[in-house]
Amino acid sequence: MPTIITAPFKIDCGELQERLKIRADSQDQESFLKLVEIVQAVGKPQAVYKVAYIDKKGPYTVTLDGVTFTSPALLKNCAEINRVFPYIATCGREVTEIETDPGDLLASYWLNALQLELLRSAIEHVTETIKNKYQLEKISAMNPGSGEANVWPIEQQTELFGLFGDVNAMIGVELLPSYLMMPEMSVSGIIFETEKTYVNCQLCQRENCPGRRAEFDCELWETVNANN
Repeated sequence: MPTIITAPFKIDCGELQERLKIRADSQDQESFLKLVEIVQAVGKPQAVYKVAYIDKKGPYTVTLDGVTFTSPALLKNCAEINRVFPYIATCGREVTEIETDPGDLLASYWLNALQLELLRSAIEHVTETIKNKYQLEKISAMNPGSGEANVWPIEQQTELFGLFGDVNAMIGVELLPSYLMMPEMSVSGIIFETEKTYVNCQLCQRENCPGRRAEFDCELWETVNANN
């Protein structure tokens, strides 16, 4: 049974202003803080998650609650476990409906950054909720479409959403025909218990990626793709 949670959040204006290079005591700062007030008032970052049990493991597949996923990385990450936690998290439609002047590119940029902060709050909250509720010592997550294409194809968003039912009705997230999501600041994936930290970036060979969180792991890549 899916569980819906709403994440508490408080925007750290000082840290975000520094990152966005907004000068203190400037007109930009005044405009930015007004936008923060609106986001803080209407924002509702949410997530939905469920417990899923592994029915079967194949050469390249893992079947969860009757739904089969094709991913050598998922298979490796599930090698020693029989339970995982699929989830979908979002900044929430409320902040996507905030209107800014179409010609004000700076305000649009700020709003995008604030939506990302709310998404981070939703991810952190669902992660901590699962970890604490199920008394898990260490957890990692993987996401369809992250890393190289054959690691876990983005097309498997369809199967992941299928584990939940009407996600749009639950938390306002819609899966598009392109397999992207609306709101744009949303993420889906599977959280799993592990002894060794896993990060999607470990299986991504893209160079000079500004969002990289871990180095490419050649040994892990060869292990995952040994029979591919």
